Amino acid sequence: MDIKNSVALISGGASGMGAATSRLLAAKGAKVVILDLNLAAAEALASEIGALALPCDVTNELSVEKAISSALAKTGSPRICINCAGILAAKRLVGKAGPMPLAEFQEVIAVNLVGSFNLMRLAAAAMINQEPLNDSGERGVIINTASVAAFEGQIGQVAYSASKGGIVAMTLPAARELAQFGIRVMSIAPGLVDTPMFAKLSEEARQNLAVGIPFPKRLARPEEYALLVQQIIENPMLNGTTIRLDGALRMPPK
Repeated sequence: MDIKNSVALISGGASGMGAATSRLLAAKGAKVVILDLNLAAAEALASEIGALALPCDVTNELSVEKAISSALAKTGSPRICINCAGILAAKRLVGKAGPMPLAEFQEVIAVNLVGSFNLMRLAAAAMINQEPLNDSGERGVIINTASVAAFEGQIGQVAYSASKGGIVAMTLPAARELAQFGIRVMSIAPGLVDTPMFAKLSEEARQNLAVGIPFPKRLARPEEYALLVQQIIENPMLNGTTIRLDGALRMPPK
């Protein structure tokens, strides 16, 4: 699928992997729509790369509906949807203070899993009504962000692993369902990525994290996530699966 002139919705598109993806797709000629709770950051990036910034809470049905409606009016129907919005959580199932509060588990599931499903379903509904882009009948592509924690969750990652495992699990059935409309569904499972979350760590701490990565022995760069997004969009045979982006990392128990 061609990126140039295609409308691309990117949730969490104002920071980290989302921001890197916004920059790359805009450079490739896409009409980028940055969806983010942090509207100020989204607007700053949008001004820099020539994109559209819209406020969006992926957990809220009306918020996503409003964002897509605005995008349709201002840029046209989406052909690309990238789910980068998400939160991290680290808490034991039962810690020194007792069981993990149910509300905290529910919040992680709501943002990471339900939020991804929410944008995916509404973006797909908009894509279905569009004319095919090529002889294969392709109408669009959806890329969700999972994590290696979906496969090797560490101690304290029960909620996070469950949310990302859910994204992996819904990739194939979603792809099978949307195949009749020419819409592909893929997921990327990053390992350790050098996002703002790691910016506060000392260089020593960062190097300690990198020790477990076979090659290259460093944290992944957000731009490498964006590069994989580009390759998925452009390669029509990539569909219904999750690609690890981890340098052969396999997470230990803790």
